This record gives sequence, structure tokens and C-alpha cells, in this order.
Amino acid sequence: MVDVDSQLALIKRGADELLVEAELVEKLKSGRPLRIKAGFDPTAPDLHLGHTVLINKLRHFQELGHHIMFLIGDFTGLIGDPTGKNATRPPLSREQILENAQTYREQVFKILDPDKTEVCFNSTWFEPLGAAGMIKLAAQHTVARMLERDDFAKRYAGNQPIAIHEFLYPLCQGYDSVAMRSDVELGGTDQKFNLLVGRELQKHYGQPPQCVLMVPLLEGLDGNNKMSKSLGNYVGIAEPPQEIFGKLMSVSDELMWRYFDLLSFRSSDEIAKLKREVAEGRNPRDVKVMLAQELVARFHSRRDAERALEDFQARFQRGALPDDMPEISVVAAPIAQVLKQAGLVSSTSEALRLIEGGGVRLDGDKVSDKALMLGAGKTVVLQVGKRKFARVLLA
Repeated sequence: MVDVDSQLALIKRGADELLVEAELVEKLKSGRPLRIKAGFDPTAPDLHLGHTVLINKLRHFQELGHHIMFLIGDFTGLIGDPTGKNATRPPLSREQILENAQTYREQVFKILDPDKTEVCFNSTWFEPLGAAGMIKLAAQHTVARMLERDDFAKRYAGNQPIAIHEFLYPLCQGYDSVAMRSDVELGGTDQKFNLLVGRELQKHYGQPPQCVLMVPLLEGLDGNNKMSKSLGNYVGIAEPPQEIFGKLMSVSDELMWRYFDLLSFRSSDEIAKLKREVAEGRNPRDVKVMLAQELVARFHSRRDAERALEDFQARFQRGALPDDMPEISVVAAPIAQVLKQAGLVSSTSEALRLIEGGGVRLDGDKVSDKALMLGAGKTVVLQVGKRKFARVLLA
């Protein structure tokens, strides 16, 4: 097995916080494969790149020889994680959860080795627990402690309803760690409260407390908000190759490095070398192509990545996109208004005439719909005529 210092360096790469590092060092020194847990509630059928930040970290542990436990929350999904929510989430049906869970399995094995990954379902231990067991579990935490959570505190202060079953979610997530005897649990920075509940419950049940590794929340294509399907600023890993490639090429040069750090499997030294090359004059677009190809190949195939690049070059580079294209932030609106806000036309009426005449392109494609709505959270390339271009961030 890899030495402890090297393991720790890879484990901490791109991570936001590790609790408690000294405990993890002792676990690693034992030389045994550690039990690494990460849970996902199958509340939607598709995963996006934001989800893969955590899955990539699981892969790092897997490469180091540790035992990966991918937990599908088919029981907790019936409750709904209240983290970051300002209202009670509507519960999903058992059928929806099982259908989404199957899709999750198919997608995560594009990153993890299926032969070295244990897939768990938390209904396995919660359904036998029964009502008496759930009451006993609920006795391990107080309402006052639950209200220490930022989202619960805000809802309580704002007279927003909090359903009793939502208090059960952190306890259930914590009990998962007991049932799985996890050594390390991974989660996003927004999951800190829930992750620490797992440590407390393990102590109560006489187990060594798990270490907690938190990964950052990935910004979406707009560079501001957390990647989210509801905001439209996401890259779905099941999307067509050309769609993934084009979306990644639309991110800003600054955000590109964030994506490299959290999504690429290139070494830290390789990424640092690329940063130096760009600082010394290399076109960042060339480096962005490398990232886009890597991710398309991961979720589809190397040949699909090559075709996506060919398609992108045919639509954009052969159309002579300027390297110094301005980046402009505007308010989401119908395309004619966006063109005016971006300064590509003098009026919306001019925009409408140009659209009618075939003189406006969106991401390389000719626009024919004069009522086309450009939604918030996206970054698009707009072209008017042959010489006016802008990369537009829609807020």
C-alpha cells in the first residue's frame, strides 16, 4: 500500500476540510483497507459534474486500495435531505427512488471500479429497525441541537414550517455510518452537521468515530451559483458528448482551473505546469479543450471526445471566433433583449430584423426563433454578422 504521507496528499487534494486529520493518519498507519462511505439519495435520475467531485474523491481512495461503500439512500430518500432547503421537500415514491437508484449505479461506474465497489441500500438496516428502534435513535439528539443547523435555524426564525420527519434525516445519515462501520465519510461542505452526527452516534454505539472529509461545492457554468439542474448551469454526465464538450468550452478561463482541480484526474504537477504555460502566453482555449476531451472520454469514449472536438472546431474555430472575445454578464431575457444588453445591437428591433435575416448565431447555430428565451445560469456565445462576438453570462 502507498505510504501514509503520499496517501494523505492525494486524499486532501481539492478537499475543503478534514476532521480529524490526526485520527485519519492513525487509521492509515494501521495498514488495513479503510471503509470509505459516501451516500447519495436518488432524488433525481441524472448526475451532473457537481456530484462527481465527491465520486472522484472516492476513486482516489479506491486507487489507494481502500474499500469503497457507495450508499444509495433508498430509505432516507423517502424523507428528503433538508440541507440548504427553505421548505419541506415533497417525498418521492418508492418506485421513483428505485428507478433513480438504478440510473445512479450505471452512471457512477463510469468513474468507480464496479468490481471494487460495494453498493449499499440503507433500507437494509432501517426497515428491520422498526418504530421502536427509530424512537430509540431519535432519543440520541435534542431539538436544541437540531436547531443549531443553519438551515433549520433560519426556517424557525422566519416562521417557516419544519416537519418532524426532517429532524430524523441527520440521525438516519449518522446511523448509516454505524451500520456500515465506516472509517471515513465523504460529503459536501453543506453536509458538515450531518457528517458530525455520524461521529457522535458511532461513539454512542461503541465504535471508533469516523473521520469526515468535506469536498467543495462545484460552481456551475455561470461561475457564481452552485451547479444545479434547477438553475440550468449544469453539465449532466449522461448528456450527449457534443453537449458536454460545448458547455465546458463556454466556461470562463478562471473557472476552468477550478474545474481542473476538482474534476480532472491529471496530477497536481501536470495542472500546475498547464497554469504556467498559460501564464507564459499559451492560449487558454487549447487547455480548455484538454479538459473537455478528458471529461467526454470519461463519460462516453475517447472516440466520442475526438468527434466532439471535430464538431466544435467545425462550428466555432473554423468560423474564426476571436481570441479576445469580450465576456459580458446580462440579465436572462428573450434573445433580442440579450443582444441589446450585450451591446451587439443598438435596439431590440434591430435584433429582430437580424434574426429574421439569419444574421444571429447562438453557440454557432443560426437563430430563427425571435421569441427564444435565454435562461439564467447559462453561458453562451452570441454572434451578430461576421465580426461581432460576445461570450454572455446570463444571470
